Amino acid sequence: MGNTYGDCTVSEWCFVGGKDRQVNTKLIRMDNQHIDETLVREAGNIIKNGGLVAFPTETVYGLGGDALNPQSSEKIYAAKGRPSDNPLIVHIADMEALGFIVREIPESARKLAKMFWPGPLTMIFHKSDMVPKETTGGLDTVAVRMPVHPVARELIRAAGGYIAAPSANRSGKPSPTLAKYVTEDMDGRIEMIIDGGDVEIGLESTIVDLTSKEPTILRPGYITRQMLEEVLNEVEEDGTMMRADSGQAPKAPGMKYRHYAPKGDLTIVSGDAGRVTEYINARLADYKGENKKTGVIGTDISMAAYYADVCKSVGNPHDEKMIARRLYRILRELDDEDVEIIFAEAFDTSGIGLAIMNRLLKAAGHKVVRV
Repeated sequence: MGNTYGDCTVSEWCFVGGKDRQVNTKLIRMDNQHIDETLVREAGNIIKNGGLVAFPTETVYGLGGDALNPQSSEKIYAAKGRPSDNPLIVHIADMEALGFIVREIPESARKLAKMFWPGPLTMIFHKSDMVPKETTGGLDTVAVRMPVHPVARELIRAAGGYIAAPSANRSGKPSPTLAKYVTEDMDGRIEMIIDGGDVEIGLESTIVDLTSKEPTILRPGYITRQMLEEVLNEVEEDGTMMRADSGQAPKAPGMKYRHYAPKGDLTIVSGDAGRVTEYINARLADYKGENKKTGVIGTDISMAAYYADVCKSVGNPHDEKMIARRLYRILRELDDEDVEIIFAEAFDTSGIGLAIMNRLLKAAGHKVVRV
């Protein structure tokens, strides 16, 4: 049974696109359990020849180009509309590939790789001369990840072993967890989109800097500080993770610029549950008088209490994995429904909750009301 994109039903592959397309974007479906080697080879050749392919990972969909080709990295920045000082993550499929692109592999990295690779963990190393600075945002360090997703791993191998891949969305928008949102942002800008269905995790990888004095988390994710400290004993957290963007050059994706933002004006409301509901409903009433379409992001427990035009639940408030998996899709759905004003409940910052709130704060431009 195929997916539908516009007037095109996808059973295996088709071309999709609008009037101002720059290239024909080929869309293919890929069953994770039955990977089509011919199509993977075709996608790999696109990347080898300097083109771009969007593909599924366990975290979000990635926008892949040849990590060792400066022009490919420049194409990625152009397709996303992304500032060129925002580093790209290099994706590898085998541990042997790491030694060629970094100057040294510290023992801490070997321990983390043994525990969490393949998986949703990115590590930062001092780069070798093989990696162009166009890929690293001008830095002498490189961020590297080994995804667990079978399609991603086969594509990396078919493309030559090194794929630079940020999330496959236009810069600033919510990262895509479904191929239809990749199509929405990237149709006509890239050569191929691989539809692997819904992603498993829904938030980008944890990023750990191994070039600093102590291992330091630069971006929280599914792999939590507690999990890392079970391997390395002590891990620091970058002080800007939960604060507004600094003026410094970012050492990892997502550190400097506003990210993950819906079209509507998003405000996070934090405090006692009753006061949060009371405050949000009062503001909703104000906006209703201005004929603004309103939305609320809450949980299964709180949804019935709100009077917004559109209410979206992230699920059980105690199920962090579910919240992570649903957050970006909800932000995209609010865009689909043209919601202009959005209020979101704050979430607990323990465990994966830290990553959830990091993304939500970025999406809101750090606009938080405490009641």
